[in-house]
Amino acid sequence: MTHDPGAGFRALHRPGDPFILANAWDIGSARVLAALGAQAIGTTSAGFAFTLGLPDGARISRDQALAHAQDLVAATPLPVSADLENGYAEAPEAVAETVRLAAECGLAGCSIEDTALPGSGAYPFDLALERVRAAIAATRALPRDFVLVARADGVLQGGYDVEEAIRRVTAFAEAGADCVYVPMPPSMEDIARICAAVHVPVNALAAGPFIQYGRSDFAAAGVARISVGSALARVTHKAIIDAAGPMIAGDFTALVGASTREVDALLGEGAK
Repeated sequence: MTHDPGAGFRALHRPGDPFILANAWDIGSARVLAALGAQAIGTTSAGFAFTLGLPDGARISRDQALAHAQDLVAATPLPVSADLENGYAEAPEAVAETVRLAAECGLAGCSIEDTALPGSGAYPFDLALERVRAAIAATRALPRDFVLVARADGVLQGGYDVEEAIRRVTAFAEAGADCVYVPMPPSMEDIARICAAVHVPVNALAAGPFIQYGRSDFAAAGVARISVGSALARVTHKAIIDAAGPMIAGDFTALVGASTREVDALLGEGAK
């Protein structure tokens, strides 16, 4: 394994100087994002589910998720980080195996969350930490660099508050996680608190109420990485909804998009 996308990916994580992790949902979107200047690509479990005709939260299998991630790795020269949900398992050793398989796909990193899927509840603190420790041990045994992001999703899922999220990500960071992530805390002030509580880079989500903030606001909070999750995929579906309703009724005036030539050029540029 001579190719090491993890090292360059790790170097992008600078607290207070965040890069944008551009979440793609298929090869075409990955290449267009690369051509437009993205520095790294992230997968989105919801966006990928949409391409399969499934709702957000649908249980995609580990094999499906990794095959999809491998497609995005091959799509562009950029480093790719995968949203691997809860690692597709509860047992720590199974989560570690997911991380090893992710590295074999050529990924630069991945995230593992503490949601006890397929439900919305969180794993107990001790089990959540044990799972992260197993994932970290797997990354440390790899022959190349790999960025492991430990997610505390209980605030997003309504399972616990910000104080518990901070307790969890602090423990994850102390265990050796390379980056931590609390999706959708109540405020930018809470994101700043999370950044101040840990000694590792923090990922923040630009979605929902946080789209009102710019990169400079996330930088001031201490964020190292800004992802958009399924937000961009949902923007494309909004475009379909907004244009297709009138189209089906016989009004085609909303069908104004990028030219074929423009899209073709971006797809070619993004593959280089």
